[in-house]
Amino acid sequence: MLFSSDVNLDAKLLLSHYKSRFQVEFIFRDAKQFTGLCDAQTRDAKRLDFHFNASLTALNLAKYEDQCRHQPSDDSPQESVPFSMSSYKWVAFNDHLLELFISKLALDPTLIKSHPNYENLRRHGIIAA
Repeated sequence: MLFSSDVNLDAKLLLSHYKSRFQVEFIFRDAKQFTGLCDAQTRDAKRLDFHFNASLTALNLAKYEDQCRHQPSDDSPQESVPFSMSSYKWVAFNDHLLELFISKLALDPTLIKSHPNYENLRRHGIIAA
């Protein structure tokens, strides 16, 4: 149930506002937890502005890369894929670890990356959607 003090507000518009509100809250939560939004050690306004912009830009770039990864190759309509910075972080860590194993063990990267379970290894530890 959603409530509003504006009695003339359309129900669909109210739902749209709430969806937007929660998206903004998720952005700030992810920025605080994963990109250091609250970790500035300066009090100078220009430096704080730069720090906040860098933190939110890092989050937006991660979200953009995740959306590009889930984009279908044909012209079919794209369904919305939920974004989790925690899952993105795990995939990046797993990619790095797999690349390290491939290089240190002198394995053929094309053989490893074409294996059916490679994607399962990349996505190990992520939040299930």
